[in-house]
Amino acid sequence: MEDRKESGLKSFCSRNILIILGFSSILAVIALTAVALTQNKPLPENVKYGIVLDAGSSHTSLYIYKWPAEKENDTGVVHQIEECKLKGPGISRYAQRLNEIDAYLTECMERASQVIPRSQHQGTPVYLGATAGMRLLRMENEQLADKVLGVVTKSLSNYHFDFHGARIITGQEEGAYGWITINYLLGKFTQKLSWLNLMPNGGTSQETYGALDLGGASTQITFVPQSKGIESPSNALYFRLYGKDYSVYTHSFLCYGKDQALRQKLAKDIRGTNGILKEPCFHPGYEIVMNVSELYSSPCTKRFEMTLPFDQFQIQGTGNYQQCHQSILELFNTSYCPYSHCSFNGIFLPPLHGDFGLKTYFGDVKEKYLSEYCFSGTYILSLLLNGYHFTADSWKNIHFMGKIHSSSVGWTLGYMLNLTNMIPAEQPLSAPLSHSTYVFLMVLFSLILVAVAITGLFIFHKPSYFRKDMV
Repeated sequence: MEDRKESGLKSFCSRNILIILGFSSILAVIALTAVALTQNKPLPENVKYGIVLDAGSSHTSLYIYKWPAEKENDTGVVHQIEECKLKGPGISRYAQRLNEIDAYLTECMERASQVIPRSQHQGTPVYLGATAGMRLLRMENEQLADKVLGVVTKSLSNYHFDFHGARIITGQEEGAYGWITINYLLGKFTQKLSWLNLMPNGGTSQETYGALDLGGASTQITFVPQSKGIESPSNALYFRLYGKDYSVYTHSFLCYGKDQALRQKLAKDIRGTNGILKEPCFHPGYEIVMNVSELYSSPCTKRFEMTLPFDQFQIQGTGNYQQCHQSILELFNTSYCPYSHCSFNGIFLPPLHGDFGLKTYFGDVKEKYLSEYCFSGTYILSLLLNGYHFTADSWKNIHFMGKIHSSSVGWTLGYMLNLTNMIPAEQPLSAPLSHSTYVFLMVLFSLILVAVAITGLFIFHKPSYFRKDMV
């Protein structure tokens, strides 16, 4: 009787163990499937495109961006697939030859028509943002600047894209969009996920990069200062991106881009000469003749304008770094500061904080750029060290960037992201698992499934060993 009871007990326990193992294996399979489906969603077949034209002072570039349509609010999914540089100067130079603007835009717009599938043309937004060159033209002649934008608008509207207009962006916008671009591409706006936790870990937020941009007519500096107090309200921007608040400092120095800074320097130094300027910032042996009217044609040189006894002057390079550096420093007025800290010309600048990405562009290596390399190098050093107050210690925080993940680091990507609302103010409700968490869960559930399978097989094939253990 007792043997029958013991046998029944062993049989009952065996059945329960097998049921538990079977149930565990089903749960492991379900867990594996759920994790795999969550992490490895099929790539969306539907994509979207966007076009932004950067109409700078010395050139215009067209950028084409692409992103999965179903993931507009995820970070890092927008990437640049094409860059086309328009042949010719910036659009402000076409103010007196408006009839050439259409041909000027044709080549790159036709290229965009080829790169983007025809079925996507009508849904592809096109934006043109004009920067410092057009800001200067607007200061000189607002009606003429409007005419240039009008002709550009008419030309771009002839293409079968969704054209959203051409406008002159402010220096503050240019700096802000450049800052957004760099930090978006570097993934600085999102927070890392903690292990086995789908909610962001507030203690792991990443510090953002600052953005420095040097163009032909202006230069921008944008960063999040260590102290949240920004003494000059006109230099303060406030963003809420992915659930985090950012208090950003930005300023654009019009007339302090490389080309206009050189014009200022020449206008300053030509005074008191006999029409021959010995220029230490040009290499020895270099000579060029320049019209006085051309030198004074920019609003940036008006403060140095005076009546001269000659219509043309000759520049003769002497190649002296110390004299070049000293002459450049005279462009930066550091004699007064109405705030606790200033850069130059009485402009508020909080203490520098964090790493900076510096975007520069001087065009292809042509005679103009080769002849000005000595000035350009000296000017960049002077601007960073004496203008923005970088030091030998903080110099290591400057990173010269052309592209990040094949995307240019200028303001255009940030501009498009803002206008298409692809950066949410709040953190997306659901986020994919981090790679390490995904691998850990897959390995864990796989091991459980293997252990269950081995145990089940062992019980099935060797029941006597199992019963022996139950005694």
